[in-house]
Amino acid sequence: MAYPLRYALADLALALSRAAQDTRKVRAIAAQAAADMLGDGAGILLVDDDGRYDAITFHHPDDVLCAPYARLLDREGELPDDDFSTGLAASRRPIVLAGEDAEPLTELPRPRHRAHVDPGGPAPDVHAAVLCPVIVDNTYLGYLILVRSTPGSVYTEVEVELARDIAGELSLALSSARAQERLRAAEERYRRVLETIPEGVLQLDAEGVATYANEPIGVVLGLPRAQLIGVSLRGFLDEHGQAELMRRLAECRAGRSTVGATRLMRADGSQRSVRMSMMPLDDEHGQHGRVLCMITDTTDHIDARGLKRQLDHLRRLDSMGQLIGGISHDFNNLMTVVQGSADMIATTTAEDSPQHQMAKDIMDAVNTGRTLTHQLLAFGRTEGNRPEIIPIPDLLTDVQSLFSRTLGERIGLDLAFGPDIWAVRAERGPLEQALVNLAANARDAMLHGGMLRVAATNEVIEPGQLAEDAPNGRLVHIVIQDTGVGMTDETRKRALEPFFTTRPTAAGLGLATTAGIVKGIGGHISLESQPRMGTTVHLYLPAAEERPASAVDRRVTPAVIGRVLIVEDQPEVAQLVQRLIAPAGYEITVATDALTAVTQVAAGAHPDLLITDVVMPTMTGPELAGALRTHHPDLPVLYMSGYTAASLGPQLHLDANSMLLEKPFTRSTLLGAILSLCGPQPPQNIA
Repeated sequence: MAYPLRYALADLALALSRAAQDTRKVRAIAAQAAADMLGDGAGILLVDDDGRYDAITFHHPDDVLCAPYARLLDREGELPDDDFSTGLAASRRPIVLAGEDAEPLTELPRPRHRAHVDPGGPAPDVHAAVLCPVIVDNTYLGYLILVRSTPGSVYTEVEVELARDIAGELSLALSSARAQERLRAAEERYRRVLETIPEGVLQLDAEGVATYANEPIGVVLGLPRAQLIGVSLRGFLDEHGQAELMRRLAECRAGRSTVGATRLMRADGSQRSVRMSMMPLDDEHGQHGRVLCMITDTTDHIDARGLKRQLDHLRRLDSMGQLIGGISHDFNNLMTVVQGSADMIATTTAEDSPQHQMAKDIMDAVNTGRTLTHQLLAFGRTEGNRPEIIPIPDLLTDVQSLFSRTLGERIGLDLAFGPDIWAVRAERGPLEQALVNLAANARDAMLHGGMLRVAATNEVIEPGQLAEDAPNGRLVHIVIQDTGVGMTDETRKRALEPFFTTRPTAAGLGLATTAGIVKGIGGHISLESQPRMGTTVHLYLPAAEERPASAVDRRVTPAVIGRVLIVEDQPEVAQLVQRLIAPAGYEITVATDALTAVTQVAAGAHPDLLITDVVMPTMTGPELAGALRTHHPDLPVLYMSGYTAASLGPQLHLDANSMLLEKPFTRSTLLGAILSLCGPQPPQNIA
């Protein structure tokens, strides 16, 4: 019988996942499944947003009994403050009820504030019942109730456990539904960003006719946005501009983005100088049939009298960068739950099953989203937050593990540098991001495997030896060489442009971000490439004038740990981290508030490892680590954050006894970070 029940639970999980966007349908499916699998009446009562019970969802194999039982057990509008509700919320274990001497139950969770009258006849008897709590995101949300009307009937331990499994599947489905609601809210915030950014945005069809327009483009063109829909952009251009527009549309149809300056004629006859960025959009068939056009009014930038307006524009861009950073952080938190849950599904299903493949597809999509949000954070952040003297040997040694994870198993890595390489003065996070971006580009160029070689040398460059705007003097020359497909001259010349990409699924920010970081510290970047001959990237970084102090020695022998304290203000993320590391055998304590964790440790708790978010209310992760280390100075700390290390800037300082794990992550990366920082958990005692 175990196999049919297991399959039935799997079918239930699949049906619930398909209906996750409709919570009422989720409840109906779960109630019917419980009734079908146990042959009883089954009802679900959940707490609504107002904190009171919603109407019961009830199913019974006998349709005649369905309505009377629903009226008997419905508690719509009541607070969950009765003995049954408080007991379920506190213990989080099922409550099993059975009548004595074939008598019906006298104690049941019934309506308290209205007369119990059944117009169809007397209320049916209940001789046995099971109440299973529904816990969503670590919060009591209601219960699943099963009832039997046969005198002397009882629920066996196996049946109670099955009911508990059904309630668990319902909890997971409701958690997924809530996560999707939060994801839709994040998408709505992205839409608001699109509506409020100062740049004009148009979506054009293949002929240049507008199918979408935001408010700022209406200001640029002198027409309300509603009147722009169905109007060709050619009408706002002179003859030369029209020819240039058609050329750019053809470029986008071929899958290439374009950026350039032009002049637009407004509806009132005046002209504006603009910068126009166009990139292709795929339709449902994967064809480049539409174009996203971003138009920036540069008239006041060219006119010296518009200096004040230019400053306001830059301030708005800075606010936009902060907004994107916050949204990216929230998005990475959501993706952490999605990727971690998909990873757990993938590890618990057969590799040839559809569920396993769908879980892998979800993880691949999350990895793509993670790369994009990290690139956006690095591309839009302000510079100059925390420059430091960086020894190049230490830098390359530290990023070696990042290189390896980025490249995968099919691509070899060769690092070549001497101990006497000069140091540079820069922000460490962005410089690491620049190198990882180059490694990711090299990986994408070597789909069938290959070799990435990274070398660093000292060079003294004479004026004019490099490009006209390149630095000279004492420079550190870093060479990143791959054996990939290479680039044509046309592609190489445009490879450093923002949003330029030859891959339809890429954002075109990787090399542009790297170029911005290198130029921001006074360096220079150049590319060498030929088709089928690979690509070589040259980075020239100004050497620092002073020598850095010797780096802190990293721990040689990691301490063996067994007790882990998880502190995360997002309950769903905290639960996920707990589920990911629980199978490894750690003794785990979870706190969703930093002050609670401080109180526990001050009272005598002795964690061997702290896993904490960086940005939290009341107390940040580094502040929490400092407070706990007053009691346990050698406490290892694994930070996790939806922000990149570069975006966190001075908020986070990593010493030899701490690491940063960027969200989203999988079980293997999380356990790998713990192993790297602290070593294995202690051996288990075998009786």
